[in-house]
Amino acid sequence: MSLITPDFGLFFWMTVVFLAVFFILWKYGFPVIIKMENDRKAFIDESLKNAREANERLANIKIESEAILQEAHTKQAEILKEAAATRDAIVNDAKDKANIEGARIIEDARQLIQKEKEAAIADIRKQVAQLSVEVAEKILRKELSSENKQMDMIARLLDEVTVSK
Repeated sequence: MSLITPDFGLFFWMTVVFLAVFFILWKYGFPVIIKMENDRKAFIDESLKNAREANERLANIKIESEAILQEAHTKQAEILKEAAATRDAIVNDAKDKANIEGARIIEDARQLIQKEKEAAIADIRKQVAQLSVEVAEKILRKELSSENKQMDMIARLLDEVTVSK
């Protein structure tokens, strides 16, 4: 039975040792353990606070990035509109210049054709007049080959001139 029930001496010394260990722990161990636990709690609280702040900053950065992205899209659309307007203006300007240049070339061609036409008509008239003179000369030589025919012709021309006056 002595195994089940301890002796008074054993019980006494176990109580003394327990109280001594408890006192030493109370005096030196528990404050260190409590301080470490409080430091750990403060570190965890600070980490949670920093994590919340980081999440808030991340949310703000996300909002700012979306705003910047939206602004970039808006600027891109404006730049594309300006580029399209510039392109259209350049194309229209080029068309206008081409139309003006085409009209000028056509007008120059018309004037050149008119000058060449007038020159050709003048040349034809000159040739017709020259041919007419040559034909008239040949006819007159044939008609006026004798002196009698020459006299008759002079008389006839004088009669026509006097009658027409």
